[in-house]
Amino acid sequence: MTLQFNHLAILSAAAWLGACAPEAREPDISVERGERLYFQKCAVCHGNDATGAGVASIGLGAPPPDLTTLSAQNRGVYPRTFVMSVVDGFNRRTHPESAMPEFGNEDLGPAVQVEDGGLSTPIPSDLIALAAYLESIQR
Repeated sequence: MTLQFNHLAILSAAAWLGACAPEAREPDISVERGERLYFQKCAVCHGNDATGAGVASIGLGAPPPDLTTLSAQNRGVYPRTFVMSVVDGFNRRTHPESAMPEFGNEDLGPAVQVEDGGLSTPIPSDLIALAAYLESIQR
């Protein structure tokens, strides 16, 4: 009888603990999250207004790019994939981008599966959020 009671108590406790476990949350890819990330990691070089006039940009030889004109430089289309590849470190061309840290070496949050043309690609959630914020400040 004691063995059955112990077994029942263990099962009850496991069910209770399972019910108390926090639900898995979706990664935050919001513009608001991207804005927080921008001010934590980017504003020091690109400036609070993202025009390339941050305090750490002094001495780079050239100002960092104006991030508010990315769409204008691309015929009105925001180059999301390009932006994410530069931030990640995958696509670096010339100075000052080459002076930019490769944020892909850091933890950029849990991966989110992004579908494009039938192809699913895992992309870090912080990278998506930062790109969404930069898209939101285009002039």
